[in-house]
Order: sequence, then structure tokens, then C-alpha cells
Amino acid sequence: MLLEIRHVTQYQYAVPVRESVMEVWMQPQKGVRQRLVSFDLEIDPAAQLFSYADSFGNAVYHFDVPQPHDRLIITARAAVESQPPPPLLDRLDMGEWDRLRSEFLRGENFDFLNPHGFARDSEALHHYTAEHEIDALRSRDPLTALKTLNTKIYESFGYEAGVTRADSPIDDVLKARKGVCQDFAHVMIAICRSWGIPARYVSGYLFTDKKHGDRSDPDATHAWVEVFLPSLRWIGFDPTNNTEATERHIACAVGRDYSDVPPSRGVYKGEAESQLAVGVSVRKARAALSEPEFLRVSGPSARISPGARRVQSAGAVYEQQRLHQMQQQQQ
Repeated sequence: MLLEIRHVTQYQYAVPVRESVMEVWMQPQKGVRQRLVSFDLEIDPAAQLFSYADSFGNAVYHFDVPQPHDRLIITARAAVESQPPPPLLDRLDMGEWDRLRSEFLRGENFDFLNPHGFARDSEALHHYTAEHEIDALRSRDPLTALKTLNTKIYESFGYEAGVTRADSPIDDVLKARKGVCQDFAHVMIAICRSWGIPARYVSGYLFTDKKHGDRSDPDATHAWVEVFLPSLRWIGFDPTNNTEATERHIACAVGRDYSDVPPSRGVYKGEAESQLAVGVSVRKARAALSEPEFLRVSGPSARISPGARRVQSAGAVYEQQRLHQMQQQQQ
């Protein structure tokens, strides 16, 4: 499946600010089942882009706008060719629980086995797991337990934007029993880690398909969970949509929780209120894209990183929301 992605982020300031410093986690990953065909970032006002790989291997771009400005627009465009993952087995043997207790495995996955940020234990989580008999799932093999957990989270939480915030603790969604993909991912991660299963947060995009029962917002970024099983390695689950990660899921970054991999994060100098508008479009490419299409040079509003290419994509739909910190909430 060849997908075109356009992600526009606009910060609007009530009065001009003196400087903005930003980091973005928007470049789709490169892998066996996800080929990054092209990626392009545009910054307005113009800024020079730099990049580095963070401690989890994610591509991070950062820039500084050192002059006064009353708005900042970040436009990311990508083309990704994705392949479906191999079908999961129906079940694993019960010995997988013993393999998960390996000291080597636990050392290699230390970051994804311990509480962090939003993905942590709480009294509200204990009440939730008791109410839904979550811990009883451990009597099954790990793969069956994870599939059932994915479904239970889907069935016990309603999808509704605006109930939680980007910085909401896990207790907020557990109390409201409503939230968005970011919240459901944190709940699943916290439970998996309490079982001794390494789990990590995945930030990216979803090509939504209502025929498959997707309830995610098609005009927003997406988040899901990857868990590590020794017999299968990393596999993805999407509790928002009660599915495994498919070729429709495009991963940009992985971390311990949302705070490790927000789509954008930064600070500005000045005493101004800010508003954030975000628009995302993910669509199938109408035809295979030719090499010349990707090699077109970006416009003068940005200095593009070496090797960057551009792809045409659909227009973005903006959703206004006021945030006191420069964060974006996964939907």
C-alpha cells in the first residue's frame, strides 16, 4: 500500500514572540514492512533544519527561528510504501511466560518494562483491572492474553476527543471511561508492563477505513502499542480500533510513552498566548509516484535536510485548540 501523508502544525501567537526553538518527531520510520519513499519538512518563517537520532533510534528534526514572528507553520509531507505484517499465530505455548522472565530479555527491554510518565500504575488502574477481571487473562498464553486485553480496552472505553488533554494522567481516562488513542495506549502499556511484557508507545498515522470499524479521527495523528514476545519479537496492537497493527498503520517514533515522542515540542521567548491548529491527511496514492515527482525542489519557505524529497498530498483540515504548552495530543 502506497500512502501519502501531509501533516500541518500552526502555532499562532497573540503578539509577536522573539524566538522559537522546536523539535519534531514526524518522519516515518524505515523498516522491512515500511519503506520511506520521501520525506520533506517546510518551516515558515524560514529556518535551517538539523537532525539527530534519539535514544530510541527515532529521527528527530530541530530548528530555531531567531527573529520576531506571530505564527509558526510546520508542514511535513511523506510518501510511504507499507506491507502487511505476517498473520499472527492463534496462540503460543505457556512457556512464553517463562521466556519473558529471562534476565537478558529484561535487561535489554528495561525502558519498556518500568513505569514512566503517563504509563504507570495507579489505584484507578487497579479498580479497572479488578472490575474487568484483567489479571485473570494471565492464565492464558501471552499472545491470547494480549489479544483479549486489546479487545477489552476497546469495549470498555468510549472514543471522544476533548475529554482528556495531552498531559492528562492515566487516571483521567480511567475515571471518564472516554478518551483518545493516546489514553488507550497508555492504559494497555501500563497493564502489559505489570504482567512483565515489554511494551512501548508508537506515534504515527493511520489510514482510516470506516468499513473496518475504525473510530479514530481521520484528520489527526494516531498512537498504538507494540509489545515484545520472545517467540514473535515486536508486534503491534491498536486498542482504539480493536485491531492488530496493519499496513494502514504508519509508525513515526517509539518511546516509553507520549512524552518521549510528541509530534512536536518546543519553547518560545515572549509573553504571548498561543493557539495550536493541527491538520493531518493520509490517503492512498492514486498511482505509483515517479522519481522526478520526488526530486522537485522545495520552495523558499524552508531549507530542507539533505536528501529530502517532496510528494503532493491532500489539503489539511485544521482543528483549533488552545494549549499552554507546545504539545500535540494524539487522536
